[in-house]
Amino acid sequence: MSNARPRALLVTGAAGFIGANFMHYWARAHPADTLVAYDALTYAGNLASLESLRGRDNVHFIHADICDGDRVLATLREHCVDTIVHFAAESHVDRSISGSDAFIQTNIVGTHSLLQAAREAWLGADATVAQHRFHHVSTDEVYGSLSADAPGFHERQQYQPNSPYSASKAASDHLVRAWLHTYGLQVTISNCSNNYGPYHFPEKLIPLCITNILRGLPLPVYGDGSNIRDWLYVEDHCRGIELVLQAGEVGQAYNIGGNNEWSNLDIVHLLCDELDKRFAADADLVRRFPAAPGAAGTSARELVTFVQDRAGHDWRYAIDAGKISAELGYTPRESFASGLQRTVDWFLDNQAWWQPLL
Repeated sequence: MSNARPRALLVTGAAGFIGANFMHYWARAHPADTLVAYDALTYAGNLASLESLRGRDNVHFIHADICDGDRVLATLREHCVDTIVHFAAESHVDRSISGSDAFIQTNIVGTHSLLQAAREAWLGADATVAQHRFHHVSTDEVYGSLSADAPGFHERQQYQPNSPYSASKAASDHLVRAWLHTYGLQVTISNCSNNYGPYHFPEKLIPLCITNILRGLPLPVYGDGSNIRDWLYVEDHCRGIELVLQAGEVGQAYNIGGNNEWSNLDIVHLLCDELDKRFAADADLVRRFPAAPGAAGTSARELVTFVQDRAGHDWRYAIDAGKISAELGYTPRESFASGLQRTVDWFLDNQAWWQPLL
C-alpha cells in the first residue's frame, strides 16, 4: 500500500487499550484518512479514550459487536472501507481461565464474522474497493512458553497455546490465514509482546500496580514473580502495524516486540521505586493521593503481596523481531525507562479516566 493514498480504515476494538492508541496515532500520522471506530463497549472498552477524536468529519464511531456480520458488512460499504485493523478481542488470561465462553465467541466467532463480511464487501459481486487489506492483531502467547535460555519466538514457531485465551487467538490466526489461501483475501498478521502505555485498563500488571499504589492497595504478584515478559510501548506497536500496512507482504506474519525482557517482580519494584521518588519530590501528589504509601513517607514496596500462581502460567515470552526489522526497518523508539515514565505521567494526569473503572 502506498502511504500517499488516503485510506478508510475500520478499527475493531477501537475503544480498547491498543485500539484507542492506534486511533490516536493514525489520526496524527495520516490526518487525511477516514477512521471508523468499531467497538461493542464491553467492560474494557471506554469511549472516553476516543473523546479528543470525536467530532472530526473523518472519524466515525459504531457501537456494535463484531459478531454481527450484517452490521459489519453495512459499515464496510457505507464508509467505503478498504483496510480493517482487527484489535477486538477478549484478552485477559485470568478471565479466560474462569470463563472461556466469551473468548471463544469474540476471538474466534467474531473474527470469522469479520472475515466473511470483508470477503463479501471486497471480493463479492458488488465489490467496489479495488485494493484492500485485512490486518489481524495477535499475540506472542500463541507460541506457548519459553525456557530461560531459549531464543525468542520467531514467525515459523510452532503454535503451542496454553490458555483458553491464547488458544482462541491461535484459532483466529489460522482462520485469517485460511481466508487468504482459500478465498484470496489480502491479509497480514502481527504477533506482539506485552504492551503498556496510556488508556490501559487497570486489570493488567502495569496499570494495576500504578493505580493500586496510588490508592494504597496490595500489589498482587503471582507465585514468586519470576515469570518473564517482553514489554513493548504501545505507540511502538502502532508504528509496527503502520509499517506492515504500508509495506508488509500479503500473507505474511510479523512479530512486533520491544527487545525488553523483565520479570514481573522486577516490573513491580520499578514502579514502586518510581512512584516513591515522585512522592518524595512533589507535595501536590501527596495532596492528590493521600492513601498512597508515598504520602505517608513509606515505600510502595510494602504493598507487594505474593499470591497463588494462576493455572497454566507460561513462564517466559520473548519476541524475535528480526523479520520486521530486516524487511520493514522496524525498531522500537521508546526505551523502557522513558516508556514507564510516560505511562506513569499519563496515569497521574488522568485520574478522571481510570478512577470510574475501579
